[in-house]
Amino acid sequence: MTNKKNYFIYILTNRHKNVLYIGVTNSIKRRLIEHVNGEVKGFSKRYNCKYLLHYEKYNDISLAILREKTIKKWRREKKVLLISKFNPKWNSLNESVLNADDEYL
Repeated sequence: MTNKKNYFIYILTNRHKNVLYIGVTNSIKRRLIEHVNGEVKGFSKRYNCKYLLHYEKYNDISLAILREKTIKKWRREKKVLLISKFNPKWNSLNESVLNADDEYL
């Protein structure tokens, strides 16, 4: 088995889909569980951001952090376009990510 490292940028929203949270992690499954359980203090907990709308996978943490910082600077309209290309109906991706067999998520 190879020691394959993956990193993810991800976008969460709340139930009303009026708030967007952008983060970076090395395990999207673990991090999503933490968000859902309210274990991540700060903005995402305060605004109940626990529904995954978008994610991207990287093999280099520097690239993932750069992408996260870039997206955070965007206006909401540009973030909405990014999400809509990946997930046109803005469905929660929680179930598909949490139930995925991919050990690298």
